[in-house]
Amino acid sequence: MKIASLLGFVLMVAGLLGLLVTHSLFSVSPVVIGLQAGAVLLMVWARVTFRLRSFHVAANPTEGSLVTHGPYRFLRHPIYTAVVLFTFAGALSHPSLGASGLAVVVLVGALARMLAEERLLQVRYLEYAAYASQTKRMIPFLF
Repeated sequence: MKIASLLGFVLMVAGLLGLLVTHSLFSVSPVVIGLQAGAVLLMVWARVTFRLRSFHVAANPTEGSLVTHGPYRFLRHPIYTAVVLFTFAGALSHPSLGASGLAVVVLVGALARMLAEERLLQVRYLEYAAYASQTKRMIPFLF
């Protein structure tokens, strides 16, 4: 699972860097700026809720109890959701096959990390299955 998580991380970074290099990540559109600002706020809220727990490049559950409050009350993966929202808002504002492909690379990387982390979390936290049955991964009420 750690290899899948590392691969997911590499895909996410590569996709984001590709969008940045091709000038397809940011936009002057107020709608895109609003969506990306909302994504940044979601990420900050999730990091603040997660407190001082460290970030791991590989999927390693951190010490402490399972976090189920803040944005984690609504989504199991608010940080990945924020990255994907930020990415797709930028890429869709620069319609091209390249930008769309790079956004999909970020999404695939995020999905790989989510699935890897969920397997490890199920082992680490007995209550994870119940939590997962009550929350969606990225889109409330859908997915």
